[in-house]
Amino acid sequence: MDSTSEYLFKFKGYNFEKCFVNIEHLETMEDFEIRDDDVFLITYPKSGTIWTQQILSLIYFEGHRNRTENVQTVDRAPFFEYNIHNLDYVKMPSPRIFTSHLAYYLVPKGLKKKKAKILYIYRNPKDVLISFFHFSNWVVSLEATDTIDHYLEKFLDGKVVGSCWFDHIRGWYEHRHDFNIMFLSYEDMKKDLRNSVLKICSFLEKKLSKEDVDAVVRQATFQNMKSDPRANYDNIIKNEIGERNKGYFLRKGTIGDWKYHLTVQQNERFDMIFKRNMKNFPLKFVWDVNEE
Repeated sequence: MDSTSEYLFKFKGYNFEKCFVNIEHLETMEDFEIRDDDVFLITYPKSGTIWTQQILSLIYFEGHRNRTENVQTVDRAPFFEYNIHNLDYVKMPSPRIFTSHLAYYLVPKGLKKKKAKILYIYRNPKDVLISFFHFSNWVVSLEATDTIDHYLEKFLDGKVVGSCWFDHIRGWYEHRHDFNIMFLSYEDMKKDLRNSVLKICSFLEKKLSKEDVDAVVRQATFQNMKSDPRANYDNIIKNEIGERNKGYFLRKGTIGDWKYHLTVQQNERFDMIFKRNMKNFPLKFVWDVNEE
């Protein structure tokens, strides 16, 4: 067990959100028994996690898709490392969908059998930074930061939930051959949601009719999720976790919001560190909504 702070709990070199941690669960996570049809959605925080949670819920659960069941996505695809609603993961019916921000070395060893599937969603880290800054200032379970300059240092030092962004994505990508994993970018999903849904279905070997795909795409748009209490976590933040000020879980969901927040100097510093850490990294990052 590593050192702790008021908001972060460090375990095996990785920062967890302290208020949701169950030590016993953390210590036994690696030995959690994986089923062949399990699906893990892996992201670094603020990279399209809840959006993809909704997409997977719509793909897998007909009652979610046709709105005949009122189950929140937090229970459809619960966070593996934070069992917020004390669900019995062992008794969950198959196929189980788990959501996680874990680093590659902390996930259950059974995922290396390569039968269960992992969907890794990544987003350009400047937008992650800005989204994380606003989110941390809204939610009481995370440490508030007075300025983006101060938060930039915390983010680059990995002193946030999820630890260092660079380590997270590089770790997963460099160990991709150990897992049955598909990488998909947030920006690709924003630019062509339908095609992204079809890619996800293909990877998961889920055959949906054209009508069902239409229903998934329609309900997974930003505006529809913003008005769907099952999908947007607003009630969970307000009623179960707590907020510092009035806000919305789904804030903007755009590409390139960082341009309105980072100074030229901050942006140049970020670029320098990005180039140093991501040299020869093959995944493409989209920094602006107009990029092809």
